[in-house]
Amino acid sequence: MYSMTGYGKGEYGESGLTVSVEVKSVNNRYLDVAVKSPRILLCAEESVRATVREYLSRGHLDVFISYSDKRERAKSLYVDWGVIHAYMEAAAEIKEAYPLLEDDGSLSFFLRLPDAIRMDETVGADELLLSCLDRALRLALGDLTEMRKQEGERLKADILSRMETIAELRDRIAARAPYVPEEYREKLLGRIEEFLGGKVDEARILTEAAVFADKCNIDEELTRLNSHIEEYYRICDEEPVGRKLDFLIQEFNRECNTICSKSCDTEITSSALAMKNEIEKIREQIQNLE
Repeated sequence: MYSMTGYGKGEYGESGLTVSVEVKSVNNRYLDVAVKSPRILLCAEESVRATVREYLSRGHLDVFISYSDKRERAKSLYVDWGVIHAYMEAAAEIKEAYPLLEDDGSLSFFLRLPDAIRMDETVGADELLLSCLDRALRLALGDLTEMRKQEGERLKADILSRMETIAELRDRIAARAPYVPEEYREKLLGRIEEFLGGKVDEARILTEAAVFADKCNIDEELTRLNSHIEEYYRICDEEPVGRKLDFLIQEFNRECNTICSKSCDTEITSSALAMKNEIEKIREQIQNLE
């Protein structure tokens, strides 16, 4: 069982080239991958997403990629004329506002302008860079998977313990349910005797008790709850479990609501409400499971 929340980091270097990848995942209904990388690695984004799909099926994942290239390679720079023109227009406005300012425009002035001259990254990534990226990414995803597994095991222990509580509450309700119609019949009989002075129509009492027993009968709901509990434990041994458990817990909630609506007994109602509380806590935890 895996959580959808985690963090991983991987780094791989070779021949003066080092690639670092950080990944961070949070819960999401579907798999959503956001890649933040240098321009030179834009061509590899689809490959990165394909690799991520090997490790995850759900969740939002942010992938941060950086690299350091200290190889002896020819470097090339390019002039960003748009940036320079923007600086020139700004300088003209300042000169107009403050004509007495000294103008020291020179070649070295333009070389010092931020972003006016930049490293040319349009050449593209070579095979070594892509290979290092793949290895660093897999190391990061492996680190993330281990953290997700550890968190998933903690979540599993929690939701299994809560299901044990639900099973106990279900058994408590099942043990109490058969006594409710009989207690109602005795209570009804006592009230009629009190008001009518002992003149009781037994047939009418039996009819009223039978109608009440039918209205408050929860045998079907208890049977379905028992079936859901068995299915719950079976699903917890599968991978992935998030969507299946999310659907199944809705069925738990539906049966519990029906029991509450049919119940005319405070003990059963109290147990059913306690069950709803455990169901809601499980539902919250399931939102973090893959």
